[in-house]
Amino acid sequence: MDVVRQIRVTVPDLSQKIKEAREKDGRSAQILATLAGISTAYWYQIEQGKRQWISEETLRGMEQALNISLGVTFEEK
Repeated sequence: MDVVRQIRVTVPDLSQKIKEAREKDGRSAQILATLAGISTAYWYQIEQGKRQWISEETLRGMEQALNISLGVTFEEK
């Protein structure tokens, strides 16, 4: 039996932080998206703020591809 807990966290300026990290990294969105396990189109949608939400798995994949932490935690207050 599975038990699922969903926690939503709002992260101001996350799209901009991801874009700035990619630009600083110097690799293309195509390369980073592949490393993150998502499509290039999806990466750009996230950067452009066209997504209402992304999964934690996607966020962690992007962090891993960029070799950074965006500081997003899901700890309950």
